[in-house]
Amino acid sequence: MTKAELRDRIRRQKRSMTDSEIEEKSAHLVAQFLESRQYRNAKTLYGYLSFNQEVRTLPILEQALKDGKRVALPKCDEKEMRFIYLSDLTQVQKSSIGAPEPITDGPVGDDETALVLVPGLAFDKNGYRVGYGGGYYDKFLSREPHHPTVALCFDFQILEQLPVEAYDIPADLILWA
Repeated sequence: MTKAELRDRIRRQKRSMTDSEIEEKSAHLVAQFLESRQYRNAKTLYGYLSFNQEVRTLPILEQALKDGKRVALPKCDEKEMRFIYLSDLTQVQKSSIGAPEPITDGPVGDDETALVLVPGLAFDKNGYRVGYGGGYYDKFLSREPHHPTVALCFDFQILEQLPVEAYDIPADLILWA
């Protein structure tokens, strides 16, 4: 199966989930994530605000701010992704693909060991993922390789093995429900 076929299959499965299924599984994943060693050890969280049928990440970002962690969200242009610090998670707008991103262009994240919450459509048990096709996270993590990474997903997004390219960077930890 090609990456394009895989993306299409997973998108269809995500669209078939009810709002209550998404909320219930997300709540379970949020609790798992907040109890993880990776989260407890992080001073900074490079997260993202979910959209469509993704695991709901807003409770994680809100808790990180309450816990005194710095929080940054991704902002992409044609070439690269950078993380922008936010203390107010409402200061976002829809990007060209519909994902929420910071309104401002700064301040830019500067913690080279920040915990990165990595989105994706499909994951395998070795940590590899198929993202949305832009390659932004792999490019970012190849530029800044010292970040610990965690991915959150629904159980049907976990596959035995994915097609892997030389530039793909696996997540350190994948949590699923």
